[in-house]
Amino acid sequence: MEAVIAVVALLFVLLVVLGAYATVKAVGAAKRGVDRTLTQARRTVEDHTLRAKSFAQIGPAGELAQLRLKLRTSMRATQDALRAGVAEDESLKESLGLFQRLSAHGHELDDELRRLESEPDRTTLAGRLPDLRERTERIVKSADSLRWAARDRARRFADDELDSLSAQIDMEAGALRHWTTEEPPATTPPPWPEAPAAEAPAAQQTWPDGPQQRTAEEPTRAAITPPDPRPSYPWQKKPRPESTT
Repeated sequence: MEAVIAVVALLFVLLVVLGAYATVKAVGAAKRGVDRTLTQARRTVEDHTLRAKSFAQIGPAGELAQLRLKLRTSMRATQDALRAGVAEDESLKESLGLFQRLSAHGHELDDELRRLESEPDRTTLAGRLPDLRERTERIVKSADSLRWAARDRARRFADDELDSLSAQIDMEAGALRHWTTEEPPATTPPPWPEAPAAEAPAAQQTWPDGPQQRTAEEPTRAAITPPDPRPSYPWQKKPRPESTT
C-alpha cells in the first residue's frame, strides 16, 4: 500500500513539474512574441517618422533624417537576408559574424544621428554633416555588399540546381518518348564469299592424223606387237607337220 502511495505521489510531482515547465515556456514564448511585435511596431513608427522628417524638414535636420533612414533600411535588409540564408547555407555564418561587427558601428552611428536631431546649433551641425555622410555611406556600402553577395550565392545555387533538374527531366522525357527517336538503320549482314571459279580447261591440242581428231589429253593406244619367236634348241623335236586329209 505504501508503495502505491509513493508511486502516485511521484507521478503527481512529475505532472506538477511538467506543467510548470510548460507554463514557463509558454509565457516566455508569449513574451518574446510581444516583444517582437512591440519592436516591429516601434521600428515601423520610427521609420515613418524619419520619412516624414526627411520630406518635411529642410537643411541639416532633414538630411540627418535621410541618413538615419538610409542606414536603418540597408542594415535591416542585410540582417534579414543573412539570417534567412544561413539556415540553408552554413558558409554564411562567417558573413553573419562580419555583419554583426558592422552592425555595432551602425548602431553607434544611428544613436549619434538621433542625438544630433535635437542639436540647436545648426552651424555646428552643418559642419559635421560631411563626416556623418561619409560614415553612413561606408557602412551602407559594406552592408549592401554583404547582402548582394549572399543573394548572388543563393541564386547561383538555385541556377545550378535548376540546370541539373532540367537535364534530368529532359532525359526522362526522352526515355518516355522512346518511340519518337529515330532508330539507326539496320545494318545488312555482309555477303557470303563467292565460290572460286572453276579453272578453265587447258587448251586442248589436236592431232590431224585421222578423221577423228584425238586430243592430247587422251592416252595413245599402244600398238599390238607380235610375240618374239622362241629360241629353238637341238634337243627339241621338230614339230610334225599337220596332216591334211
